[in-house]
Amino acid sequence: MTEQLTPNDNSNPSPAAAVDPKRHVADVVARSGSSFRLGMRVMPRDGRDAMYAIYAFCREVDDVADEPGATEDKLRQLSEWRDEIDRLYEGQPTLPTTQALLGPVRDFALPKAEFMAVIDGMQMDADGPIWGPSFEELMLYCRRVAGAVGMLSIHAFGETRPPAPELAVSLGNALQLTNILRDVHEDAADGRLYLPRELLDKHNVRATEPGALLVDPALASVCADLAEHAKRAFAETEAILPRLDRRRMRPAILMKAVYQRTLAGLEARGWDRLAEPVRISRAEKVWIALRHSFFS
Repeated sequence: MTEQLTPNDNSNPSPAAAVDPKRHVADVVARSGSSFRLGMRVMPRDGRDAMYAIYAFCREVDDVADEPGATEDKLRQLSEWRDEIDRLYEGQPTLPTTQALLGPVRDFALPKAEFMAVIDGMQMDADGPIWGPSFEELMLYCRRVAGAVGMLSIHAFGETRPPAPELAVSLGNALQLTNILRDVHEDAADGRLYLPRELLDKHNVRATEPGALLVDPALASVCADLAEHAKRAFAETEAILPRLDRRRMRPAILMKAVYQRTLAGLEARGWDRLAEPVRISRAEKVWIALRHSFFS
């Protein structure tokens, strides 16, 4: 998924108690430690509030798919989230997060279909675990869990004219593929593998369980090939940006820069050392923010 999210107590929809919706979604973002906070902080308040609510929704739905539990329970909870999105667009949300989304849905015309697409993406995980999907299935997954978030985000940015939707999808692909490459070792330990079947077959990687997969020397070549796909998605994003309002797209520009730095760090570490984490330091993120605030 676009971001590794830590568990919280709000993944299962239930009627809201006496909770301030804006405070709730801001707390979700603050607890997350997410890289996405960097982009959100440079937005005007109304757009930032919208992004906080979008992020909280994505996190809470993501927890349904990622947390331990029976498949039927996860599917039931995702169905409840679909019902809650229906209530949101009827003007009657019942949860703090969807209550926080009520204003942004109205003010930024957030498309309902993209919220539903995020839930569909989480269902792909809940139905899983995913192990070596076809490339077509992988890109569908990216479109749902990352591209849909991008489509919601450009509305919050106030830049929806073409080719902004194209950028939302290309950048979503770039970020999601980078996350997949970053988390190969961790995902495999959880019994999940998002590397596409076509690349596994190309390099004759046939493992169906984590232990064998992670010691296969050909796995490094699979990761290197997928990294080229991620770099092409970043290049597509860069080609589109000059046609859009860079001031409004600054949150996307910052996220692109952070994730490109992450991908470069993964390549520098080497694809044969997947157990060694690569993280961008806070100081590096601050420098990226300053550079793109004053020099772009």
